[in-house]
Amino acid sequence: MGIARLVLAALAGLALLSLIVFGILSLVGALDTEPAPGSSSAPAAVSSAGSAADGSAGSSESSAATPGPSAGSGPTPTVRVECVQENCPRVFLKVAGGDVLFDREMARGEVAQSAEEKVDVVLTDASAVRVQENGAARPPGGAGERQEFTVTRE
Repeated sequence: MGIARLVLAALAGLALLSLIVFGILSLVGALDTEPAPGSSSAPAAVSSAGSAADGSAGSSESSAATPGPSAGSGPTPTVRVECVQENCPRVFLKVAGGDVLFDREMARGEVAQSAEEKVDVVLTDASAVRVQENGAARPPGGAGERQEFTVTRE
């Protein structure tokens, strides 16, 4: 009976070690910022504005970012939100019926965008941001106006 307990303890230890290794590998994979080759869209992207001299706000994007409409190569984002004031109140982007993509305040020139099929958008102050839906500009809201809408990819 002593050997059975040792074998059982060894198997339990091996199972625990396997779970730890699997967890570490999953975390490393989740933290990988490189987009998967051949992926058609990134869920959301955030960037800061380009230099004021070239006038291309939002053109300097991170490696995980989806290209903006001015990039020419790649798909136009379903929705693109750019902060045009010094500080923009909370901006919320969410895959319709799914994951939260972006939920925070923004600074001037900062861009949040998504190329998902359907995106729910909530703007705390619609006058503080510039919104593009499938590459077309959305009319600006009034000062302090809260807007909630859903954008579907065309």
